[in-house]
Amino acid sequence: MGRVAGAAPVLAVVGALVLTTLVMVVVGVDPVLAYPALVRGAVADGNLEYTVAAFVPTLGMALAFALPLRAGEFNLGGDGQMAAGGVAAAGVALSVPLPAGVAVVVPLVAAGLAGGLVAGVSAPLRTRLGLPAIVTTLLISAPMVSLASYLVRFPLAEPDTGIAQTPLLPDAAHLPALTEGGYVTLGLPLIVLLTLAWLYADTRTVTGYEIRATGHNREFARYGGVPVDRLAAVTLAAGGAFAGLVGGLIVLGPPYRFVDGALTAPGYTFTAVAAVLLATARPIAVPFTVALLTVLQVGGQGMEREAGVPSQLTQIVQGLIIVIVAVVATVRHLRQRRAG
Repeated sequence: MGRVAGAAPVLAVVGALVLTTLVMVVVGVDPVLAYPALVRGAVADGNLEYTVAAFVPTLGMALAFALPLRAGEFNLGGDGQMAAGGVAAAGVALSVPLPAGVAVVVPLVAAGLAGGLVAGVSAPLRTRLGLPAIVTTLLISAPMVSLASYLVRFPLAEPDTGIAQTPLLPDAAHLPALTEGGYVTLGLPLIVLLTLAWLYADTRTVTGYEIRATGHNREFARYGGVPVDRLAAVTLAAGGAFAGLVGGLIVLGPPYRFVDGALTAPGYTFTAVAAVLLATARPIAVPFTVALLTVLQVGGQGMEREAGVPSQLTQIVQGLIIVIVAVVATVRHLRQRRAG
């Protein structure tokens, strides 16, 4: 059983690449030229910094989805939670003068709290009213993105420009850069440390065991004394906090302001969901699947420039991966039911 589960991600990636290759051949694109161009677009010609910069928010959004998923909850409201965190970080940085160091920490804390609050609204709807989190988080997300857009266009807007963005954040609130280009910031080690903390908590703590037990069989966990409703609320809020933190990290990095649409347009949430499903929510595998899909996403721009292949093809690959993972999981579930 474990061998089959471990083979599913490999099967999904290989299957998606095979189908994508067939599509390329049908439309007259040479895969021999396209795939090397994709790799070069992600890691060569000075593009590695952009790939690493995209890896950070994607990994953060993967944590936002994977943590509740371990408890059997689907958090699809990452865009709204990320937007809430971004606008909260920008608002705090612009309105509260703080010394260096603190000026970075406080907005990031505010971002995490804002994202956690938005996701936490879904918790009582799930535990008290029985409304699935997959529905409530998604429905709450769109109004939150719109609210953030309103705040950036009016109360927090940069005056006399007509552009939907906040003023430039104070220098003290800028995340320290780790590379010459400035796109890789202190957010990278922070997200890596949070990922390691999640891995440790998931595998080495009682709470991690209770979360996994709840995700495997909610009623059995409840019978065993696990506070499943409280864990559902905590994991949803924690996932939202990760998403909010990602929004704060983006805003406190280049271009050091909240630009309307800049957080949601790159599709970090969708890529993160695909990565977590590909990793079957296993913490140890999530960073690797995030890295793979980030390379596909960033490299797609290079593939479009060099081989004339639309970069949207990489989104097709991600979609195929999700479909294949779902099919494999369904087949495995049906086999288990027949065996039972």
